[in-house]
Amino acid sequence: MPTERSSDVKFEIGHVLFIDIVGYSKLLINEQSDQIQKLKEIVRGTEQVRLAEAEGKLLRLPTGDGGAVVFRTTPEAPVLCALEISKALKSHPELRVRMGIHSGPVNEVVDLNEQANIAGAGINIAQRIMDCGDAGHILLSKHVADDIDDYPQWRPLLHDLGPCEVKHGVRLHVVNLYTDELGNAEPPEKFEAVEVAALRSAKPTANRRYFPGTAVAIIVTVVIAAIIVRALEMNRRTTAAEDIRRPGGASVPAPEKSIAVLPFDNLSRDPENAYFAEGIQEEILTRLAKVADLKVISRASTQRFKSAPDNLPVIAKMLGVTNILEGSVQKSADQVRVNVQLINAMTDAHLWADTYDRKLTDIFAVESEIAKAIAETLQAKLTGSEQHALSSRPTENAEAHQFYLKGRYYWNKRNEEGLKKAIEYFKQAIDADPNYALAYTGMADSYSLLGFHGYGALPPTEAYPKAKIAAEKALQIDEALGEAHASLATVKENYEWDLIGAEKEYKRAIELNPKYATAHQWYGELLAVTERYPEAIAQIKQAQELDPLSLIINVNISWFFYFARQYDDALEQGRKTLDLEPNFASTHWMLGQAYRQKGMYEEAIAEFQKEVVSRGDPVDTAVLGHAYAVAGNRAEAEKILKELTDLSKDRYVSPYFIALIYVGLNDKDEAFDRLEKAFAERSAGMVFLKVEPMFDPIRSDPRFQDLLRRVGLTP
Repeated sequence: MPTERSSDVKFEIGHVLFIDIVGYSKLLINEQSDQIQKLKEIVRGTEQVRLAEAEGKLLRLPTGDGGAVVFRTTPEAPVLCALEISKALKSHPELRVRMGIHSGPVNEVVDLNEQANIAGAGINIAQRIMDCGDAGHILLSKHVADDIDDYPQWRPLLHDLGPCEVKHGVRLHVVNLYTDELGNAEPPEKFEAVEVAALRSAKPTANRRYFPGTAVAIIVTVVIAAIIVRALEMNRRTTAAEDIRRPGGASVPAPEKSIAVLPFDNLSRDPENAYFAEGIQEEILTRLAKVADLKVISRASTQRFKSAPDNLPVIAKMLGVTNILEGSVQKSADQVRVNVQLINAMTDAHLWADTYDRKLTDIFAVESEIAKAIAETLQAKLTGSEQHALSSRPTENAEAHQFYLKGRYYWNKRNEEGLKKAIEYFKQAIDADPNYALAYTGMADSYSLLGFHGYGALPPTEAYPKAKIAAEKALQIDEALGEAHASLATVKENYEWDLIGAEKEYKRAIELNPKYATAHQWYGELLAVTERYPEAIAQIKQAQELDPLSLIINVNISWFFYFARQYDDALEQGRKTLDLEPNFASTHWMLGQAYRQKGMYEEAIAEFQKEVVSRGDPVDTAVLGHAYAVAGNRAEAEKILKELTDLSKDRYVSPYFIALIYVGLNDKDEAFDRLEKAFAERSAGMVFLKVEPMFDPIRSDPRFQDLLRRVGLTP
């Protein structure tokens, strides 16, 4: 039986149009043949297909009663092609066709018979999107709708439908594209009546435009049967269960005093001022989070939306809030204008709105006034300390504040280039104001990530000491800064392996800032690596309530299942996270880990390859090498070992991950040699030794037990 050769799989991003003839199986044989032939002629006759073929950028044409047209060009290509097809179909009413569009990973797979085929998540999701529609529909995934929404000509044609349930209970967010004459304006039958009614009741206001990117509506309720105690070795493993429910489900009404701050529009002529609009939104959100009487959704979840969407009820329901703050920022020289409006998303009532025209030096006063007005409008009780927090001025230096906002803008990109730029801007902020505590905290977080696996562009011995100095300096300036305590905790946990000291700092961070989702997330990780799963689940649940659409928080839930050897649960949660964002590399990494532990090596390797293509970090490559090794493909594993060895001459590659490949190759001596080097280099990966399943083959070795003791993971 032919099998796929994993070495012949080449991934790239394809823009996919999936086409299907509705009712094909009920047609007579001669009718089937005629309709297939006519559909092929229509597709091949479109300008988009002709252009793509001429440029060598067409990967595939449909076969049978439908199939995929895959473009290598732009996300607009399949949309334009769909409209051309829809126009041509008006002359052929006997052809009842539906179409689905998605951009995502596709790969050409060559089997042992040298037959090529196109597969991948891009194809699969496009087909599922299409399956949600009826005859005449042109349905887009949220991902594609977001991409083309940047072009004004598409916005009037995009109509948000919300979630559609496809196979295995999975929900995908779908957008309907139609004009007055093309497409199908009626909601597809598959959509739940309650969701369609909710969307129809979302009355647009005069100053709002369509928003397709409601990634929140992909998931109405996520119920996770949570793992609880990972096994101790030698028959010491036990499990328990706890439900983790995503806030905003139908059974949990949103509190009246709850709010999400959507991204502010950048109305400045200079697009580079996007950092400023993003920064003002985040700082207002941070001020509101200081009010205990308010439920405030964290930044990562709200960043999935653009300002002023039409379907506020759906967004609010999925975020678990009643109220939405929309806004815009216009910056010119030393002047700034901020427009804001507070809306009850359930009733579409405008609760409050204002415009602020101020000097740039007054921006903190503007943020404070906005936060106080919101608290007053929502009748939130304010303590004296909370009133002080709302009025705080982190710096008196306007230039330092600009540098800080740029630093946070690049920090939020969470990649090596962004983190290095962030450090430079934080340094400039500190040069302008040496007492800017938040700038030191930003620098600490940036260095910590650069020293952590997955970002590890710097040796831990270089990155973490700088992170510690910055965090301690921030605390010297402001001991009550919860973010700085969390920054110091990560150094103690991942570099100093002082788990008791790290826990103390995490608890202090949460005490000072209970709504800091990242502190709950990081503290949950510490609890998980020490096998305290009930406490870990409690922390990650709190993080998820504060930031329900954070991709990394959702991936961490899978991670905890994985540590506890609950691989099916890890896969289930991983697939749900994938629906939030199909191209998030860490999700593919997590799915690959679970597949590998279940012995599903082809599936694991495919997921790891997607991650390597997407992110290309040495950690990703090493885990792929380990998968090849345990799958019996020694040649590929050794090839990756050489690749990483060569790479280590130009950049830091943690020996911890090299050790994993040797474990997969059953070369224990080499594995322990690399682990000793990782210990000497204070690799952050060492803190995961106790729970990482990849080390199970050498766990009983006395050398491994000695490492656990020296890292501080056993009494």
